[in-house]
Amino acid sequence: MTKLIFTSGDINGIGPEIVLKAVNELYSPQLRNIYIAIPKNVFEYYSNLIEPKFAYEIISPKDKINYSEKVKIIDIGDYDLECGIPTAKSGLASYNSLKIAFEKTFSSEADVLITAPIAKVALKLAGVGFSGHTEILAKWCGVKNFMMMFLSQELICALMTIHIPLRKISNQLTEKKFISKLRLMNNELKNHFGINEPRIAVLGLNPHAGEDGNIGREEIEKIIPAMKKSKLSGIDGPFPSDSFFGTHYYKNYDAVLGMYHDQLLIPFKMMNMSNGVNYTAGLPIVRTSPDHGTAFNIANKGIADPSSIINAALWGEKIVSKKSNEKPSL
Repeated sequence: MTKLIFTSGDINGIGPEIVLKAVNELYSPQLRNIYIAIPKNVFEYYSNLIEPKFAYEIISPKDKINYSEKVKIIDIGDYDLECGIPTAKSGLASYNSLKIAFEKTFSSEADVLITAPIAKVALKLAGVGFSGHTEILAKWCGVKNFMMMFLSQELICALMTIHIPLRKISNQLTEKKFISKLRLMNNELKNHFGINEPRIAVLGLNPHAGEDGNIGREEIEKIIPAMKKSKLSGIDGPFPSDSFFGTHYYKNYDAVLGMYHDQLLIPFKMMNMSNGVNYTAGLPIVRTSPDHGTAFNIANKGIADPSSIINAALWGEKIVSKKSNEKPSL
């Protein structure tokens, strides 16, 4: 029996809609308990758009959540809805939904935290000093070594750097950081994905992976030495990313480590735009999310595709089932 908790995401985006659609599909009291941290007024509003196909009860954030055949709607208070635009209120609602859902997961009342999309601009309007889910959760967990992983049946991949300008990437590729990320990724694949001997492909930073130092020296001076010093078997590279994906060479590996956001997210989303999943590696909790944004342009229209957030829940269950009791040594 798995306990899943969903956040509302930005209430002015598609978050509440896809969460309700997902719960309609996932509701099965024999397999899982489901909780949603959401403003009561937002849940009631979207229940008129997406009719719930599940029994539910509304509870307070202070209430302990135990086994029940009913979906628990954790009322985080009322927030003004302005569908289609990010606001300070929607940013605050998304933050408070995440905080409550995190607390329930961190205290083991829930097994998997599934976060609906939030808007960085709304968080900023609300005065929240974080750039996104990953950074917030790492801070709350007290974790410094974490990474974004992206999951699908076609490709599992992870990022060395997250949301930073391209001009700052080279300076971020320190030997210490590179080794810690590689080891973290290796341990995640072993402990959470049941891959005993992970095969990891590492991408280069420069075009043609530097072409022997003629188009950049990061591969020679940073990436290759760090790969060797990691003392991990089963890692190869650095590969030129264009030919690596163009020839489908990624199919020879269990996972791919990329240097920066668009290098990996462009091919990943071309393969999995409607069903890809984001997973935060390195946390003491299991957190997954859909691999798309708030889609303010289609909010409140009833046409949002819930496939990605459904897959996020299913991947979360898979990760929990594989989770090792041993703490990875980093």
